[in-house]
Amino acid sequence: MKKWILCAAFFSCTAAMAQNTNKEGSQYQFTTIKNLDAYDVQNQGRTGTCWSFSGLSFFESELLHNGKNKGLNLSEMFVVRKMYPLKAANYVRMHGKANFGEGGGFPDDLLCLRKYGLVPQNVYDGNRDKTYNHAEMESLLEGLVKTIGASENVINPSWQQAFNGVLNAYMGDAPEQFTFNGKSYTPQSFAKELGLNADDYVILTSFTHHPYYEQFVLEVPDNWNWEKVYNVTLNDMISIAENAINTGYTIAWAADVSEKYFSFRDGLAIVPEKDWADMTPDERKKVFEIPGKEKEITPEVRQQAFDNFETQDDHGMHIVGLAKDQNGNKYFRVKNSWGTDNPGNGYFYASVPYFAYKTTNIMVNKKAIPADIAKKMGIK
Repeated sequence: MKKWILCAAFFSCTAAMAQNTNKEGSQYQFTTIKNLDAYDVQNQGRTGTCWSFSGLSFFESELLHNGKNKGLNLSEMFVVRKMYPLKAANYVRMHGKANFGEGGGFPDDLLCLRKYGLVPQNVYDGNRDKTYNHAEMESLLEGLVKTIGASENVINPSWQQAFNGVLNAYMGDAPEQFTFNGKSYTPQSFAKELGLNADDYVILTSFTHHPYYEQFVLEVPDNWNWEKVYNVTLNDMISIAENAINTGYTIAWAADVSEKYFSFRDGLAIVPEKDWADMTPDERKKVFEIPGKEKEITPEVRQQAFDNFETQDDHGMHIVGLAKDQNGNKYFRVKNSWGTDNPGNGYFYASVPYFAYKTTNIMVNKKAIPADIAKKMGIK
């Protein structure tokens, strides 16, 4: 996941109530089914680190759910800083035949939590100026690993010191010990005191090219560490997501957001029954203003979009609520990381058909999975 956009760098209020429409002048009328707590909307700036912003927002809501450290802002850049050297080492070991860049996924968040821990934002902010911008740093890092990865000579291990030197120059070294609320911590002891345990979470998806209720390595470029995900039926994936929200658990959501019918500016993501290419300009405008019939999303339709690269692992977001429109159709309420410059102050609505069609994977607390589905997955 590497989607980025430059937005105004300011935050919204914590756990704001859902708006009853997607934007001013729209005929969509939403009724909240469930709305869960989340910390302020953040801004990833000009970086491809949505996977860290969405994953950390998910962890923050886990803390709110558990009644711990209300309003704690976790450092996204701590996770980014810890993952970069691992991605670089993997790239070099693969002789440059692997993915390297700002992109990542929810497995990175879990790996950081498990191996390194977490820290508060006010302990480590990654040297942010007015807004995050990793373009120059990324260019230097990529040039370095591409040179090393393509080398046919014996590699000098000092390249890793040079790599970390670039990271430290732009982001600063990640803290090994810090003080928070008058108490001394390491990142590992801090995560432990928060009660966050990587083993409490699972990543799952739904595709037909692997057996259901087994794990497989999700074939997306940003899964650089070849982490496995659970594969469930499409109906079960939707059921898990709805059950999570209804039982008080939020969802880290990875999806394709490149479709014309995804519009953060209009606060809505849907799958119109009529193809976008066949619509008139007026019909395209009305898509975000007047509720209409959506396409039926089957496992076959979903799989075809993934196989032909129409659905890619574009962006990580955070699902925090569930609503329905005046026709009874359901929508997830989604927290984004592009700032608050949209009608929903950083939030938008995504229809269940859009979720079914464009989801690449989700991360949930194991407790959010219905017991019958968890049994089929082999989760206790």
